Amino acid sequence: MISDVALIRILFTAILVLAGYKLRPINGHAFLSAAAGAAVAGCIILFELRIRRATLKTLIGAAVGSILGIVGAYLIAELIMRQESISDEMRTFLTLGLVFFMAYVGMMVGGAKGDHIELSALGGIFSDKTTKRDLKILDTSVIIDGRIADVAETGFLGGTLVIPQFILRELQQVADSPDSSKRQRGRRGLDMLNRLQNNNSLDIQIVETDFPAVREVDLKLIELGKQLDAVIVTNDFNLNKVSQLRGVNVLNINELANSLKPVVLPGEAMRVFILKEGKEHNQGVAYLDDGTMVVVDNARRLIGRTIDIAVTSVLQTTAGKMIFGRLCEEVENGGGGNGEHRPNGVRRQTRDSRSATQVKAQQGEAVVD
Repeated sequence: MISDVALIRILFTAILVLAGYKLRPINGHAFLSAAAGAAVAGCIILFELRIRRATLKTLIGAAVGSILGIVGAYLIAELIMRQESISDEMRTFLTLGLVFFMAYVGMMVGGAKGDHIELSALGGIFSDKTTKRDLKILDTSVIIDGRIADVAETGFLGGTLVIPQFILRELQQVADSPDSSKRQRGRRGLDMLNRLQNNNSLDIQIVETDFPAVREVDLKLIELGKQLDAVIVTNDFNLNKVSQLRGVNVLNINELANSLKPVVLPGEAMRVFILKEGKEHNQGVAYLDDGTMVVVDNARRLIGRTIDIAVTSVLQTTAGKMIFGRLCEEVENGGGGNGEHRPNGVRRQTRDSRSATQVKAQQGEAVVD
């Protein structure tokens, strides 16, 4: 295929060079005319190499724009040619310049706006199957959450971010709510949108498509995702499940955040700050920097202190990750206040996830006491 294309280009250049040599359009100079033909052929081949990179929508938009520009230039040129007060040379120059100007502007504007052309509306006559737009529809919850802006600024979020008009209306209603908490969340969402639009590396599009027959915003998002063949970006668990049932792909920010949390294995040691008491008897609760809850047995008396614990098990849920741990022997020996030692296994049940080594160590401590 490459050799065939090269052969066609050589033949095309040779024909133009031969035509320039025979016709001699430049003052009868054969060689100068042949060189001009070769230069014209080179310019045409360079233009062909550039235009092959453009998409079908861009080509259609540029062609339609240039045709409309030429038609407009012809209509204006008719008025110029009827002006007898202008010399013939000036009218010819103005007409030629107008045609080039209108054709150039029409081609450039049409090519830039060609991506908005819906080829499906032409009945499948034109189809650009090689390119598929990567569209992501933002939900109200993910906009208010704000983490989508951080992800976008890191460069991990590509494609076109679509913001429906009904999402903007919902954000405005929340921002105008008489409830101070809702009003603050709505204003935060509008600030996040401004932050996304100010990011030059992102392609933000606001679509006017609406579904008046559908009242709920979540259902409108699903219908829009079907229509555009787009992905919905959200952190709403219910919308996530309903969209999957309706056949629309979903990107859940919470699932992304959970997958990026550090991996903790049973038996690892970590240092945590006991913040409050847990639901079960004598439990203490701590939180990691990423918000992960850590439940520590026999740590109620250590609230307000930073201690070392050993991880016993990790529970992964759709809402997040929970870590269960126990006090390390060094902390327990120094945290009794009066120096007495309390064995781990006296007033709690041993977890199934504990290793045999940990159980034996506790038994050994009880025997020593």
